[in-house]
Amino acid sequence: MVKIRLRRMGAKKAPFYRVLVADSRNARDGRFIEEIGTYNPLTDPATVEIDMERANYWIGNGAQPTDTVRALLKKAQA
Repeated sequence: MVKIRLRRMGAKKAPFYRVLVADSRNARDGRFIEEIGTYNPLTDPATVEIDMERANYWIGNGAQPTDTVRALLKKAQA
């Protein structure tokens, strides 16, 4: 199954995430299909940049967003 999920980047105690489309069988920080955005929780307010056109394309083709990414997609649309 294809999922839209987060990949942790950044240093220890300084997380930065990339929003990816990946096969659910691959590791969290492993192989992915496409990068569609970023999420930085350290800024105030948190920075969310997602290519909504590509996200909607993947969701239309059956990709399932994780709970966290689903919340970020709602925030990015607003």
